[in-house]
Amino acid sequence: MDSEHVQCLDGCSEEEHKKILQMRDLVEKQDSTSKEYDDLTLRRFLRARDLDIDKACTMFLKYLKWRKTFVPNGSISVSEIPNHIAQNKLFMQGTDKSGRLITVVFGGRHYPNKPGSLEEFKRYVVFTLERIISRTPPGQEKFVAIADIQGWGYSNSDIRGYLAALSILQDYYPERLGKMFVVHVPRVFMAAWKMVYPFIDEKTKKKIVFVENKQLKSTLLQDIDESQLPEIYGGKLELVPIQDS
Repeated sequence: MDSEHVQCLDGCSEEEHKKILQMRDLVEKQDSTSKEYDDLTLRRFLRARDLDIDKACTMFLKYLKWRKTFVPNGSISVSEIPNHIAQNKLFMQGTDKSGRLITVVFGGRHYPNKPGSLEEFKRYVVFTLERIISRTPPGQEKFVAIADIQGWGYSNSDIRGYLAALSILQDYYPERLGKMFVVHVPRVFMAAWKMVYPFIDEKTKKKIVFVENKQLKSTLLQDIDESQLPEIYGGKLELVPIQDS
């Protein structure tokens, strides 16, 4: 048995282990490319569907079909997402106290009306998630996000984009988000949030924390050491743009 399978079994219950084996048998019969994915991947899809094998198989097979179409070359390059990379709105570095990679997203820097279609934004989301996964520390599967909404206005509003990003995260990268802190939230943002909220699954909703400005640093320090906290939130870590990191 290879190390990837052993790693998964170390963190699996007996029930999960049995269901992973059952799921693997089912999906490999329907799509031979599923053999390329380890048990940790299957476990994430199982957990996303509360260990319901049929639902997890359906979800995983849908992911395989999507990936062949959307990421036919196996990855997305910076050259495919120039408009969104230029907005300099996402950073990833440092880890929280649990060892999960930290990402910081600036909602006020996202301009959907600038050159770049919804399809490019979808590619940008996938590029970002793939970059996060590639930098995830050993033994970790999840990441932590700080969504900074400071300066957000109607020109930044992108309901279609938000829903697309949410769908990609929930449908194709399940059990990857560990926690999301939403900070510097202007009142105007809540109108857009109310439109997106119904589409967030219950598991994801429980991972989202809105942080009051007065308690910003103290709240973040509960999960993130000061040495790993970005300087803009009172920590000591300097942010580096994703394309430079």
